[in-house]
Amino acid sequence: MSIVISNPEPDRWERGQAGSPAGQPGWGARPARKSPESRLEACAPRRIAFIVNGDETSAMAHRARSFAGHMPRHDIRIAYRSGNKVLSTFGFLWFLLLTRPSVAYVFDISYSGMLAAAFYRLAFGNRMIIDTGDAITDLARSIGRGRIGLLLTSLLERFALRVADKVIVRGSFHRELLAGAKIDAEVIQDGVDVGSFAAEDVSQLRKHNGLEGVLTIGMVGSSVWSQKLQMCYGWELVETIRLLQDKPIKGIMIGGGSGIAQLKAGCRRYGIEDRVFFLDHVPYEHLSRYLSLIDVCLSTQTNDVVGNVRTTGKLPLYLATGRFILASNVGEASRVLPKEMLVDYEGVKDEGYPARLAARVESILADPQILSSHASSISLARQHFDYSMLAKRAHRVINEVLKEN
Repeated sequence: MSIVISNPEPDRWERGQAGSPAGQPGWGARPARKSPESRLEACAPRRIAFIVNGDETSAMAHRARSFAGHMPRHDIRIAYRSGNKVLSTFGFLWFLLLTRPSVAYVFDISYSGMLAAAFYRLAFGNRMIIDTGDAITDLARSIGRGRIGLLLTSLLERFALRVADKVIVRGSFHRELLAGAKIDAEVIQDGVDVGSFAAEDVSQLRKHNGLEGVLTIGMVGSSVWSQKLQMCYGWELVETIRLLQDKPIKGIMIGGGSGIAQLKAGCRRYGIEDRVFFLDHVPYEHLSRYLSLIDVCLSTQTNDVVGNVRTTGKLPLYLATGRFILASNVGEASRVLPKEMLVDYEGVKDEGYPARLAARVESILADPQILSSHASSISLARQHFDYSMLAKRAHRVINEVLKEN
């Protein structure tokens, strides 16, 4: 097991001056005198530990680095989970003992990072922030986790929410849900760096993959088969292509996971193997190129607690690349997207949803001008999900927690 420690600006980290703007005094210099008002507005630079419950390529790793890149004031150290989760718990604790942060900021509620940060919080009295995008107990129940696993997940979630000095959630409904349990949470949605994550010219790539002259609909993400629900991420894509197999339409599924074999089996069963293009996991740095292959991106969340608390990290990516989106009218998407991009969804597995999607896709075929909303999609990404804006809110939360200390 290894823990990787990084800093957005390692040269300044080594000098002990991370966060000092050019030409300004470092930690060892006497700071300029500030007015009482300015002292209230800003905290002195502190060391902040970002604990990422995922490896360096995970979505949370990108979120952590994006936040850190927009927080030059503080000395931010980042540790990523890798290998054995039990060993990672001790690795995270060792990282905290070495760095001695004023704040431990934990990305996602998972026991490796959570237990290490909570132990350090209770033992040494620093501050702790939890950043979560899921109601993990409801999620565990939904996927059919066993009784013991469900109990342990529930205990972990309740403990995390109670021991944290501040809770950050990524969906507005999640904040409302926690307010009912008398937990005050801040909403900072999943995000994207709009300036660097942008659509590309993929005309040659479309030609190479036989996607010329067709409307493409697709999605990106891990597909995990649920035995309990008999479904997985991407099921609606296959079913929609089945309903429209006589139309000039092809599907694109980007991602891996146990559900991919089930989706491919469904394509064979329906005789549409040549109508759905499967791509394995695409590294983040190349993802905008492959998203540019998709004319209509699907963003589907179940209409229950699990789906309603989410923004999902894919939605900002779709918008930043100027994609037209068809999303279930659930969660943060229902608050952000225009009506023409929303499709009603009922319950956990809505058997009628593919037909409603198919009807929307047919309307696009009849009027392709609908797809010309690239600029408005990018504008929505910049307004709601740009990390340059979200990081300021995270920075404010960190400073508020430091002031409370």
